[in-house]
Parts: sequence; structure tokens; C-alpha cells
Amino acid sequence: MIADLLSFLHTQFFDWLDFAFMRQALVASLALSIAAPPLGVFLMMRGMSLIGDAMSHAILPGIALGFYMAGFSLPAMSIGGILSGLIVAGMAGGVSQMTGHREDSAMASFFLMSLAGGVLLISLGGKDVDLTHVLFGSLLAVDRTALMLILTISSVTLLLLAVTFRALIVECLDPLFLRGQGVRSGLIHGLFLGMVVLNLTAGFQTLGTLMAVGLMMLPATAARFWSNRLEGLIGIAILIAMLSSIFGLMISYHLDLPSGPSIILLAGLAYLLSALLGRQHSLLSKWRKRAAPLDSTL
Repeated sequence: MIADLLSFLHTQFFDWLDFAFMRQALVASLALSIAAPPLGVFLMMRGMSLIGDAMSHAILPGIALGFYMAGFSLPAMSIGGILSGLIVAGMAGGVSQMTGHREDSAMASFFLMSLAGGVLLISLGGKDVDLTHVLFGSLLAVDRTALMLILTISSVTLLLLAVTFRALIVECLDPLFLRGQGVRSGLIHGLFLGMVVLNLTAGFQTLGTLMAVGLMMLPATAARFWSNRLEGLIGIAILIAMLSSIFGLMISYHLDLPSGPSIILLAGLAYLLSALLGRQHSLLSKWRKRAAPLDSTL
């Protein structure tokens, strides 16, 4: 009976896994779903949720330069994206320290210049279809080279998170205490931004530079409505991202829809449902708190 049920589910819903390119897309999206959401949780804790969006545009000039010099070469575009993102992050941090301006305002200024410069470079080096591919990605076109790059970056991110986990928490809550322990908070902050850049670079092949941040931030913000504990936030965010990836690919296959937007829209739907029905700070939880005193007086 169980075998019949599994056969039915495979035939009706998961027959897309029979195709190698769909399996590669699934593995790539699941790898990003494990590594990116914890970074989104830390961005949210730092009050830097929009920085992720800015950083996703900051990698565009490097990707465009790699494309302009070597064509559609994933290694060249990835190396360019990583270098570009790190340079923009360093310049924004430097301007913030030298002028006293907020880092997010400096980052916003640089990401606008980066976006314009990247689009200009891509337009000089190819056709509009190339620009569309870079901006919006092509998850179903992930090959073995791209898959290995995504798996490597996800593994490195998880390893770095494990090593710096406590320092990241302390740096979020009390940077002065961290400095008093002989650890430079700027070093931890720079390492964290480096991990963000790495994951956004890995995500551009699958989701494009415009939506790569979606799998990082939407599950993290949705998890905020279900837990107040860091471990709970990270676990729920990863679960939402993985479910969005699995069912997003399934929907895109059966309804013939773009895979990347399907995944991001499902993650967005999870955010909306969490805002309505979540256990913490949602509309339902606030309604229950308001209704409780009324019930006690009856």
C-alpha cells in the first residue's frame, strides 16, 4: 500500500525528478536554501535587511566585466562578481567610517552606480537576451560546473558560519564587548559581508542578480513570525526555503512557468501567511492578545 502511494505521488507530482536537469536544479536550489537563509537571519538581526538587496546589485559590474571579457563563462563571471561585491562593500564601509554617514546609505549609493555600470557593460558586450539571463537567472540551465560552484560556496558558508557563529551573535548585540575580548568587530563584519557576497554570486546563475537575495531574505523574515530564538529562526527559515524550492520547481514544471520566480513567489506567499497566522507578532497573535482580556472579563 505504501509502495502504491509513493508510486501515485511520483506519477502525479514528482515525475519531474526523472529529468537530470530538474534534479540538478533541485540540488542547486536546496544547497542555496541551506546556506543563504541563516545569512538572511543575521542581516535581519543587524537591521540590514535591505543591504542584501544592495549587495545583489553590487556584484553585477564584476559579472558583466567577466561576461564582456570571456563571454558566458561561469568561472570568469563568478570571480568578477565576488571581487566586485567585496570592493563595493569595502568602499561603502570606508566612506561610512571616513565621513560618518550610515553604512546603508553609502551602500545604497554604490549599488545604484553598480547596477547602472553593470547593465551598461552587458549591453556593450551582448544582446538583450544575455542581459535578461544575468538579471533573472536560469535555474533549469544549471550545469555541472555551476552546480559544483554552488555546492562549494554553500559548504564554505556553512563552515564559516559554524566557526564564527558566536562572534556573529555577539557582534550583533554588543560590538564593544567583542572588541574587549581582543576580537576586531570590523573583521567579523567584513567576513560576514564576504559570505553574503559569495552566496549572492552563487545565486545569480539560478535566480539572477535581481532575485538572488529573495531566497536569503524572504524565509528569514517569514521565520520572524514563528520564533524569537535564533536557533528557531534559522531552522524555520531553512525549512521555508527548502519547501519553496521543491514546490516551486514542481509548480514551474507542471504549469510551464519560470522556475526562479515560482520559487521566490512561494517564499513570498510563506511570508504573507506567516504575517497573518504566525505565533509571534502576526495579525492573528495580536488579535488573540486583544481578545484575551475581553474573555477574562466575561
